[in-house]
Amino acid sequence: MNIKRTDSDALNATITIEVAQADYKEKVDKILADYRKTATIPGFRKGHVPASLINKKYRTPVLVDEINKIIQEQLNEYITKEKLNILGNPLPVEQEEIDWSSDDFKFDFEIGLAPDFEVDVKGKKSVTHYQIKTDDETINKQIDRIRQQYGKLVSKEVVEEGDQVTGIFRNDDEDINTDATFSIDKIKGKTNTKKFIGAKKGDSLELKTKGLFEDDHDLMSNLKIEHDKAHDLDVPVTFEITEVNKREMADLNQEFFDKLFGPDVIKSEDELRERLREDAKKQFTQQTDQKLLTDITEGLIEDTKFDLPADFLKKWIANNGENELTEEEAAAEYERSEKGLRYQLIESNILKANEDLQLKFEELKDYASAQIREQMKQYGHTNATDEEVDQVVARIMQNQEEVKRMSEQLQNEKMLKFFKDNAKLKVKEVTYEDFIKEAYDA
Repeated sequence: MNIKRTDSDALNATITIEVAQADYKEKVDKILADYRKTATIPGFRKGHVPASLINKKYRTPVLVDEINKIIQEQLNEYITKEKLNILGNPLPVEQEEIDWSSDDFKFDFEIGLAPDFEVDVKGKKSVTHYQIKTDDETINKQIDRIRQQYGKLVSKEVVEEGDQVTGIFRNDDEDINTDATFSIDKIKGKTNTKKFIGAKKGDSLELKTKGLFEDDHDLMSNLKIEHDKAHDLDVPVTFEITEVNKREMADLNQEFFDKLFGPDVIKSEDELRERLREDAKKQFTQQTDQKLLTDITEGLIEDTKFDLPADFLKKWIANNGENELTEEEAAAEYERSEKGLRYQLIESNILKANEDLQLKFEELKDYASAQIREQMKQYGHTNATDEEVDQVVARIMQNQEEVKRMSEQLQNEKMLKFFKDNAKLKVKEVTYEDFIKEAYDA
């Protein structure tokens, strides 16, 4: 057996495996001898079939199977022994029809090598780490929203600001005849709003769909039209008002507190404010952490420069799926997956340089235990024993999909903490509304 590697460049190489007769003969001869003992061929007694007939009938498929096994084993051993950091899997180089009557064989495999590069986590530019305020104004707005949500509707005759109207949108040409209910606050612009303010039940308003609502998605849902059509629709409609309602806020009393959190969990407005502040902080932290992780990831991909064996990877993509792809399809798939691959390599580089970031089995078990305890608390089981939790964790650890999901979550948490400790961050305190506008260009 002879194996060698020939480098085309820093990212591409060919592994050549030469298989000699001595590498396979003993195993092939044994398999054929066993076949001879058990083969049932008309005209011959079992165990007395001539060896020449067995060789003629079975030698080639047995030889092909055995050589394939040898090649795969030796290829994997060589890659491991040489510590080759390959991308994808080795691809066999096409050759003319193999003469299986020969004694010796040679096979070539293309491989794509991962590039060598360094990662500068700190980077040149700072990344904004948003922190959302949970000040009194934010909590007041949230309490008002909840009181509105749990308040009661009071029927009215005349529309005023903040009211909720129900009616029918009509346009015969566009086949629009739909019931709709919405708050006046959803209407866009003073001109449109003035048409509603002071209107009465039974009135019919002349409106235009373009710029009618602050959000085109409201137009889509209220007129029951398709998403793409809603963005460009510019037609006149009538709106016949059938109901006018004012939503009165719910009182801040024990009945209200119990509806929100269960009997006697919250007993005062001060306790409500503190609970909402804690919940908001957790929710906001999840959102700002996800934004930070996304921004740092994109920054690392942009700033960490290295080449990839693109041609090899496109060829590997074309041949790796259930169905073979064309060159154009493989190129398109490579474009879609390139950023993800780059970040995988960057993350792998960081993990190699920081052993404490690498997941350990005990860490994963502890993480699963903490999640199980939290879920049990949510269902009222606040005093779960270690034995109960361990039994659930044992079942989870047998589920590969669940283990993969938790591993990804824990790895993300560890990477996030690492970035917080090592990246160049610029803390910016904002309201939730400003965070949405700045972070997502809303």
